[in-house]
Amino acid sequence: MMSRLQNAHPNPKPVMPATNKGRLPASADGLRLGLCCQFMGQPIKFRATTATALKRLPRREQLRRLATLCAANAESLLAALQFCAQQGIGSFRIMSPILPIKTHPTVGYRVEQLPGADEIVAQFRRCGDFARSQGIRTGFHPDQFVVLNSPDPAIVARSVADIESQADIAEWTNADTVNIHGGGGYGDKPAALERFRRNLDHLSPRARARLTVENDDKTFTPADLLPLCRSEGVPLVYDVHHHRCCPDGMTVEQATTAARATWNREPLFHISSPLEGWKGPKPERHHGYISLKDFPAAWRGWALTVEVEAKAKELAVARLQRWLNRTA
Repeated sequence: MMSRLQNAHPNPKPVMPATNKGRLPASADGLRLGLCCQFMGQPIKFRATTATALKRLPRREQLRRLATLCAANAESLLAALQFCAQQGIGSFRIMSPILPIKTHPTVGYRVEQLPGADEIVAQFRRCGDFARSQGIRTGFHPDQFVVLNSPDPAIVARSVADIESQADIAEWTNADTVNIHGGGGYGDKPAALERFRRNLDHLSPRARARLTVENDDKTFTPADLLPLCRSEGVPLVYDVHHHRCCPDGMTVEQATTAARATWNREPLFHISSPLEGWKGPKPERHHGYISLKDFPAAWRGWALTVEVEAKAKELAVARLQRWLNRTA
């Protein structure tokens, strides 16, 4: 029997290892709602630091401080996953700096340099084991500075390093996606997408198998990205809010169907609502909650992970979850 993270659209490009075959949290219509990174009301916090603060310390103290932060974040991640299991939340996006400033050019580090490195990795692996056992999907979304199609080789090199770092942590935490945006258009979108395609060759098989690409609200639409996704086997994370801000002639239903076909496992999409409504001055800004009219009818009735990108975090997920269950 096929696992829920597979679907009927096989892709000949990188084969993703089977993930999350455990029991799945209950959800309406087969939908799996995802919580993104942080909490609004729960006392679950992730710790961070800055390069400026670390530079005041000798290297040994830097590594000791970083080890403390990484271990604390592993504990918080387990608490976050336990909360998701209790609340029937089927997916959790792990914050990108879960290992703070790991790839920084001057105060970055390899995990094995940290005091107690083996136990830190073991803590993260326990998170992955728990997520797997509960059927909770995990993934990463590197920040906007990860630009795989930049014309600057130094930026590409740093972007590849960040993707590889998150792919490492993804192995420990059972995460099956490292999602990035298409990048900049640089005045020539076809050329920019060709650079993206070429730079895929810089990624390891482990990173390449997890890489996904998302349409954005200013530059790359689903129609722009779909040819790349089809030819290179990179799944499209369809963001319907971005698509409404940056339309391309495709309907939501058409984009949904096309994006779904790029996945060789359960598709992952994004939902959010505009802060001041669609006629507001900046419709790209996210509201605290999801307006029910913004949830596409085309997303209901089949296995799909929907990450809820709303400022109210777990409160927004719970509200949307209640509405979906009432109207199932």
